[in-house]
Amino acid sequence: MAGQIFYRQRQKIKDGAKTPRFRIAAINGVDLKVYAQHLRMHELQQLADAVGAKLVELTGGGHKGSHQAGH
Repeated sequence: MAGQIFYRQRQKIKDGAKTPRFRIAAINGVDLKVYAQHLRMHELQQLADAVGAKLVELTGGGHKGSHQAGH
C-alpha cells in the first residue's frame, strides 16, 4: 500500500490572499519530514509524487470553535 499524506485547508486565511493555503495534518507509511507550516497544493502534489504517496484531504465539520467535549 502506498503511503498517505493527510492535509487540510488553513482556517485563518483571507479571501484573495496569495499565501499557502494548506497544512499537513498527518503522514502514514512514508518516511518524510516536513519543515514548512503552510504549503501550496502544487507543493503538496510534488511531495506526494516524490515519495509515492496519495494525498487525502481532511474535511472539517464546519463548527468553527463550537467543539464540545465528548463529541
